[in-house]
Order: sequence, then structure tokens, then C-alpha cells
Amino acid sequence: MSTLVLSAEQEELVAAVRDFCASTSPMTRVREIMKSDTGYDAEVWRRISGELGLTGLAVPEKHGGSGYGISELAVVAQELGAALVPGPFLASAVLAGLVLTELSDDPAAAELLAAVASGATIATLALDEGAGTWDPASVTVTARADGDSYVLYGRKPQVLDGLTASEILVVARLGDAPAVFAVRGDAVRRTALASVDPTRRVAAVDLDGAPARLLGPADAGAALATALDRARVVLAGEQLGVARRALDVAVEYAKIRYQFGRPIGSFQAVRHGLADVYTDIEIAESLVRDAAWAADHEPSRLPVAAATVQAHISPVAFNAAAQALQYHGGIGFTWEHDAHLYFKRAKTDEHLLGDGTH
Repeated sequence: MSTLVLSAEQEELVAAVRDFCASTSPMTRVREIMKSDTGYDAEVWRRISGELGLTGLAVPEKHGGSGYGISELAVVAQELGAALVPGPFLASAVLAGLVLTELSDDPAAAELLAAVASGATIATLALDEGAGTWDPASVTVTARADGDSYVLYGRKPQVLDGLTASEILVVARLGDAPAVFAVRGDAVRRTALASVDPTRRVAAVDLDGAPARLLGPADAGAALATALDRARVVLAGEQLGVARRALDVAVEYAKIRYQFGRPIGSFQAVRHGLADVYTDIEIAESLVRDAAWAADHEPSRLPVAAATVQAHISPVAFNAAAQALQYHGGIGFTWEHDAHLYFKRAKTDEHLLGDGTH
């Protein structure tokens, strides 16, 4: 039976990450970083991977990680999402890390996983050529044998942290099946793209005969499906953090914004609207905890649990952020206010690994 309540150890992890984010990544610093050339704070990343060990949290101990599970990774993502911490955590520790974990019976994948877990290597996943969904049939990048190794041809139009990563895990077609290849970032042509979310960087990756190393089996379809279901649960944790922070910001403003001599939070329409958002978030949190439990303890339930939580939480997080904008009135739509940053993160997260329709 799943538990919907965090353990004492998980609560301590939440508190530690929350305090870390508050001290290293206040919104003033987030705004500075999102305008920088790299898009992340190297010192914060060093501490995330080294001091806190978050990049290896869900990596098995035999591969240099802490051996925890998706439940812990999801609560970390929740706090990083609430603070909008810029950086490659989702791309490297979650997307690349979870794929490498599924492929870790392969020595080359295990070696790269250890480097990702320690934070020494930043990796990312170049998944498919679709619009944020996983469909093996959509993969058009091809792999060709070149002696004992491979070369890749094609284009990945949207790769999260594609400019930052020193290793790119490319899903390419090997015969009739999808396989995973490791490609060095400096061996491909990378083009920065304008992203809706300024706190995250996206790049197009062109593979014109890029040398590549096969990781795992020639048909990695099953491994990718499992890794992406686990990643969807962690992403749901991030969306939960975004939704809660957006609601908190809206509630705080409703207490101090006066109209007609009264705080707007005293008006029935505002009270009921915020209560509806709160109710939706509470349901979403239960789904996140249940899906995380399934990922760690009942893998047979994971595909349905992961789809359920994403189908529910994506519109909930977006609605929470949209309502926060509305309740702030005109000020919420200005660049100087933080509300639009949560709105943009919620919208990009909604489509990152498949929206509700998918």
C-alpha cells in the first residue's frame, strides 16, 4: 500500500533543500543567472552535486550514488521548482541520470552514470523529434556503424540544456529500433534557441556524422519507456513546487492588495478561486506521492501512475500560475514581477514530457 505522507527523513531533505535554495537562489539571483551566458551558477551547481549530493540521490550506491528513490528525487525537484533554480538538474540528474540507470548493466553507461552522479559531468537527453512526446516512430536521427563505433546523422530540434551538457544522450534509430548513444557536446553543432522559460536553456543539436558510443542494447525501447515514466513523476514533483509557490504568492498578495477599503482576499470570488486552486494542488500532491511510491515499490503500476499524475498536474500547475497572474492584476504582467516566471515554467513543464492529451 502506498503512503501519501513524507517520512521524517524526507521532511529533513525538504527542509535542507529549501534552506539551500533560499540562501543561494533568491529571486534576485535567479534573475541575474537567467541573463548570464551560461544560464546557471557554477558554484551553486557544485554545491548541489557535491555538498548536498542531489545529482546522485537516486543513483544506486554501486554506481556512486546515494541509493535513494524517485520519492526523494521528486521532493528535491519540488523545492528546486518552487525556487525556479536555474541549472541542468532536470536535464542531467533526472533525464540523463534515469536513462543511464536503466542502461547501467552496460559498462560504458555505468561509467558515465557515475560521472553524472558526482556532478563531474553534465549530461542531457536528446529524445525525439516530436513536440514533447515519446514516440519511437518519430525518431529520424539514424546511426551507422563505423568500425567498432557509430556515427549519427540528423537533428534534434529541442534539447534541454543542450549547450551546457558535455555529454548528450542521443536517441537514434539503429535498424528498426531506438537505441541510446553518448555523443560529446563539442562533437556536434549546437544552436541556442529562444525559450518561453528564461530560467531554462534549450538548444537545437545537429548531428552531421558525429562520432557516438552505443550505450546498452541495440533496442532500448523498454529502458527508455521506464526511465521516462520515472522522469514524469519527478517532473510532476517540480510542477507541484511551482503550483504551490504560485498559490502562496497569490495568497500573500490577496492579503495586502486593497480595493474599496478592503483586502481583495476578503471578496468571495477571490476566496473561492484560491480555495479551488488549493484543492486541486492537494489532490495533485497525493497523486505525486502515490506515483513516486509506485516507481520505487510497485513498478508494475508505474506506467498508469505516471500518466495519471502528469495528466492531472500539468493543467493544475498551469492554472495555479495563471490565477496568480490574474489576482495580481496589471502588476502581475510586468517583467519586474516574478509571477510571469512561474507562469512560463508551468507552461513549458506542461509540454516537456507529454501533455494531458498525450
